Amino acid sequence: MDNGVLLSAVERNLHIAIECVLDIGNHIIAEKGFETPEDNEDIIRILGNERVIPSEFAGRLKGMAGFRNVLVHEYTGIDYRLLYSYLMNRLDDLREFAHRISLYLEKEKI
Repeated sequence: MDNGVLLSAVERNLHIAIECVLDIGNHIIAEKGFETPEDNEDIIRILGNERVIPSEFAGRLKGMAGFRNVLVHEYTGIDYRLLYSYLMNRLDDLREFAHRISLYLEKEKI
């Protein structure tokens, strides 16, 4: 596979995964009537403050919201070393988010 195609696939799929985190967070925030987030990083902060996810985990995820902006808006300025680092080291954060949200939804019966 061509490296450019592979990089594009990684970028796009990571972007979609982060969007899912933010969309799920926004939905829970709206459903529960929590404070309105001012930006994407705020979504993660609110989820931590409201104990939807542990606050220390929210601290780890917060940077993902900023990285989403890089993937969406920095068309020619993406640091591929950082992209590689996310791919190799942060995918477990996405799995953990899914697990924690599943536990929260089960508990809250949303």
